[in-house]
Amino acid sequence: MLSPRFRFIRSVASLTTRPFSRGPVSLQGKAPDMSEVRNRLREIVGASTNWRDHQQALADRLSLSNQLAGSQDELPVRRMKDSYIEAHLPLGTDPTLREKYLNYLKGVRFGRILEDLDSLAVLICYSHTHNKALQRSPLSIVTALVDKIDMRKQIIHPDCDIKFTGHVTWVGKTSIEAKMHMSQYHGGAYTPVLDATFVMVARDPENKRAAFVNPLKPEGIEEEKLFQQGEINKTRRIELSTASLLKVAPTAEERKIVHSLFLNTLDSKTVSFRSRVLPPNSVWMEDAKVKGLEICHPQERNIFNRIFGGFLMRKAYELGWANACVYGGCRPNLVAVDDILFRKPVEIGSLLLLSSQVCYTEGKYIQVRVHTEVLDPLTRQHNTTNVFHFTFVTDKDVPNIVPQSYGESMLYLDGKRHFNQTLESQ
Repeated sequence: MLSPRFRFIRSVASLTTRPFSRGPVSLQGKAPDMSEVRNRLREIVGASTNWRDHQQALADRLSLSNQLAGSQDELPVRRMKDSYIEAHLPLGTDPTLREKYLNYLKGVRFGRILEDLDSLAVLICYSHTHNKALQRSPLSIVTALVDKIDMRKQIIHPDCDIKFTGHVTWVGKTSIEAKMHMSQYHGGAYTPVLDATFVMVARDPENKRAAFVNPLKPEGIEEEKLFQQGEINKTRRIELSTASLLKVAPTAEERKIVHSLFLNTLDSKTVSFRSRVLPPNSVWMEDAKVKGLEICHPQERNIFNRIFGGFLMRKAYELGWANACVYGGCRPNLVAVDDILFRKPVEIGSLLLLSSQVCYTEGKYIQVRVHTEVLDPLTRQHNTTNVFHFTFVTDKDVPNIVPQSYGESMLYLDGKRHFNQTLESQ
């Protein structure tokens, strides 16, 4: 669902061509306001602003299943420029909008930016799959993974306009990779702020089965490089999943690290494996947690009648930031968002439990993992919905995080892996 917080400047098929729009948008004329953009997005899937009507509209989508392609070969090939979108966030010229983004440190609430990126990624993918012959799209496009968000600038000014650009860079059979860039107007020019890569998946109208998407044909050397990078990203994700510490044992080098941590915490006054002593300038991992709970109200729903993924990212980021702030004793700055996995959708009315854990530290850096799960109050069953990884940096060295149990040691190693990947991409 497109966030109401940034104003659209340029789009393609889904916004400029009937039947999804009420008429063509002139690139030289006034950009449509967000209510128009959101209405057009709702038209794409047949959603409604009214909660009661919204449920009925989704039920009516069941009849769209026969419009799905039987194979990818049935769909026309798209180009990268077909999905190109540019959007502006006029913080410098809209004081009312600025208030929604302002944090108490007189900066920009990055959680709001995450919501906007998620919305923009969905819109990019609908532009790629747009079929002007259909009144409504039979596809349900949802976020599967935030592959990477790399910060190029630490300070985001709350009173300067922001520009988002993005387009599809890689396509599988049923998945789409969208790359986005954010820049801010300051000092007379736009300067880069962040680069983001999202992976979206297409589902049937009931959001139950995978659905085919249009193939992508790169044009020119630069687009070929982007497409090949998408293939590399896919391979890397498979390799990381295969080597997950939830599936296989740590490497020999990682086992040495864990044993070294264990030896450093043994009480030299006793000859016991159970007597543990916290080293100087260190914190037990157990004491570096912050938890939260959210009741998922209909207000935070997306166009598919589930909780908006951007809302989940915002809540997870803010909890992770608070944890890093408390741990480091000063304001942390975000370095990267890495490997946010959307395992299961969050239903309206869910009790969402969020648990933030500092899992790795090195010098001025703090690696935070946020785990979210839904709790069924009747059965008391817990189901994991998302796992988030954030890398923060402070202006001073932070205490060393120290695991005690084997499970905490695995969290430590997993955090170290994510931290190393972040450094490699910088």
